[in-house]
Amino acid sequence: MSKPSDKPTESPRPRLALIAGPTASGKSALALALAERAHGVVINADASQVYADLEVLSARPSAAELARVPHRLFGYRDGAQPCSAADWAADARAEIAVAHAAGKLPILVGGTGLYIRTLLDGIAPVPEIDAAVRAEVRALPVEQAYAALVAEDAPAAARLAPADGARTMRALEVIRSTARSILDWRAEKAGGIGSDVDLHPLILLPPREWLTARCDARFKAMLDQGAVEEVQALLARGLAPGLPVMRAIGVQEIAQWLAGYLIHEAMIERAQAATRQYAKRQYTWFSRQPPPGWQRIDRILDDREWHKFVIKLSENHLT
Repeated sequence: MSKPSDKPTESPRPRLALIAGPTASGKSALALALAERAHGVVINADASQVYADLEVLSARPSAAELARVPHRLFGYRDGAQPCSAADWAADARAEIAVAHAAGKLPILVGGTGLYIRTLLDGIAPVPEIDAAVRAEVRALPVEQAYAALVAEDAPAAARLAPADGARTMRALEVIRSTARSILDWRAEKAGGIGSDVDLHPLILLPPREWLTARCDARFKAMLDQGAVEEVQALLARGLAPGLPVMRAIGVQEIAQWLAGYLIHEAMIERAQAATRQYAKRQYTWFSRQPPPGWQRIDRILDDREWHKFVIKLSENHLT
């Protein structure tokens, strides 16, 4: 991924702020405060918050928060249409350009690492996968798929854990459909904006115990805010169960409770566990994947420290 600028005031490139980290880490609040002080536009980089159908379960900013500063790419996609990383990156590039043209600071905020990486580094131009190949690969058990990848594309297999089903199947379908390793395709990434902007990244990695408590409390609050009604509306649409909007955390758990397969307490416990697991994966990704030079905050800031930090950030971004 792109490296941040050491001296932002000397760069001729337009500035781009990035606030990333796991769910419930406080990203949205910080982005909102920075946008108010630095004349910014908050641009969503969360894969669930793009869908109009997931206002509550994606923890999208409230109507009051949306009214305080300009927000972009929140709830702008219908759940019936999946939003790939490439789709989002194209939309984000357009919104960033609009913000720069208006003299505003674009502030990316979210926890979907793949979205952020695709925007900054570009995407491999892998051709459309043959439908028959995809169906054949996706039908394989994970162990068999990994064994096949070892035999057909050993370098790609060496970079994956044997239990990583999604990435294993992706690599296997690419080698079978294109006769080229996914590693070769990745070496040809194109479309990234990392070298064209003056990037100022910040990663929030608060203590895990604090984050876990926030995750558990958040889902309970969602139930009070209309999460059940949101899932009922989704179910009434009859969307395909494999769509991302139907696989969002909380949707299946609430749907199973509504159908009588889970008691209320079990529904809450499962959704909370899923949220914690998701936050753990995000925490690990943002701890290891971004460049070492990206600023990280690994402690809980009190209100006074938070205010000072926002002031410092805004001073770095104001022209």
